[in-house]
Amino acid sequence: MQRALSVSRMTGNKSTFPDWYQAIVREADMAESSPVRGSMIIKPWGYGVWERIQQTMDRRIKEMGVDNAYFPLFIPLGFFAKEAEHVDGFAKEMAVVTHHRLKAVDGKLQPDPDAKLEEPLIVRPTSETIIGDAFSRWVKSYRDLPLKINQWANVVRWEMRTRLFLRTSEFLWQEGHTAHATREDALASTLQALEMYREFSETVLAMPVIAGEKPENERFPGADNTFSIEAMMQDGKALQAGTSHYLGTSFARAQNIRYQSDGGEMEFCHTSSWGTSTRMIGGVIMTHGDDDGLRLPPAIAPRQIVVVPMLRGKEEDEAVLAFAKALVKDLNAQSALGEPIRALLDDRDQKSADKRWNWVRRGAPVIIELGPRDAAGGQVSYMRRDALRDGDKVKSHQAPRDEFVANAPVLLAEIQQALFDEAKARLEASIRSDLSTFEQVAEYFGQVSDEEEETSAFKGWVRASWSRPTGDELEKVVERLKALKLTLRNAPADQPASFGPCVFTGQPGVEEILIGRSY
Repeated sequence: MQRALSVSRMTGNKSTFPDWYQAIVREADMAESSPVRGSMIIKPWGYGVWERIQQTMDRRIKEMGVDNAYFPLFIPLGFFAKEAEHVDGFAKEMAVVTHHRLKAVDGKLQPDPDAKLEEPLIVRPTSETIIGDAFSRWVKSYRDLPLKINQWANVVRWEMRTRLFLRTSEFLWQEGHTAHATREDALASTLQALEMYREFSETVLAMPVIAGEKPENERFPGADNTFSIEAMMQDGKALQAGTSHYLGTSFARAQNIRYQSDGGEMEFCHTSSWGTSTRMIGGVIMTHGDDDGLRLPPAIAPRQIVVVPMLRGKEEDEAVLAFAKALVKDLNAQSALGEPIRALLDDRDQKSADKRWNWVRRGAPVIIELGPRDAAGGQVSYMRRDALRDGDKVKSHQAPRDEFVANAPVLLAEIQQALFDEAKARLEASIRSDLSTFEQVAEYFGQVSDEEEETSAFKGWVRASWSRPTGDELEKVVERLKALKLTLRNAPADQPASFGPCVFTGQPGVEEILIGRSY
């Protein structure tokens, strides 16, 4: 469980959890840093995972009655100026375009002074303002509501400390935006999106999460309410894997999104926004990876079953290859987890052992090795990536060829469930709920420096009663937590019937909240 403290087979050294994470991204051939600081190149295997996430989530989004659209990458600065609180939340992260062409001066390219834009353009950090501008034209009457739009796009936020998939200056995401006649409808849509994220994370990514509402200091800039799904990584830190925001009427007022009610009055719309990103891939790596590399849930694996024929340049190779091709064909004719199986024949001219470990590191759920004896005997020898080892010994399974093909859907479903069950058990065992004072919380987590935070011992989270303080009182809570490198995550949706005193203020509690270190 505590990968940060283990000896990594990928590096050969005792490594920190960040070292382990970076090794998996590298060895699984997921992504690499680009020449642009803080940006990444997503390689085919990593992008294949994103495609699976995109395709399976897109179906869920459309089932919510949401249509896809696309909005410009560049947003006029004036659009942000209309929403002061919103722009303040992103001001330090915005990339700004000031000129529209370059000019060679003394043999060097530089912005042409004569090509300065009358109004600077912001490279999209999020799209509330420009989508709100469109909504102000598209919504005229109550008959136009609700309006539900989603876009798959890239965004830019100028991050100082970056890590592949988890936090990069440019990343891929989806962002949903809706407009409604009433607060009740908008809030219901907000919570529907949150539930979609929870279900998706648990059934597709096999990544258990806790859904709940963010405290006031963690709200999206300008939102009335922000909700999140929080996942626990193997080092005990929280990863905010998706957020959904009820924006009230503040954005509608800033963007003049109004509708004529059935009584003839002009009313401001209630809006929501919600999004998740390639950060989910980082969550999958840190939830399921082991010391041999990545372990992918079958639902998002670009290739679920990989067949590696052991070819030796001998006469029997032809029979082995024919057996392997027929096996892949029959597997691809099957369906598992609601879709056709994605099986691949790896007949590259490489040593079979090298190919096998390449797929182990990449996290292919099932890896089959076929030799002359397998082909002659109609047998399949395979490894399950979710349970690769028994101690240091690699486990191999055998089954008659036709039996394996028939049972492949069940096998993939078992692997999907096994990964979830393992992560769920770890999550539930790693939340303390018996600490009733801040002193106990501080003693439990301990004081750590910036350097020690990367290698601190596994602590998990604390779930404690709190009084939902606001204003200066909340700011004092945040500062006390900050000194311990801790944050408030969310108040889980499932709350007990009664609460003890607030762990921070000693006042009567109104709900329980999660506390932990985070990414």
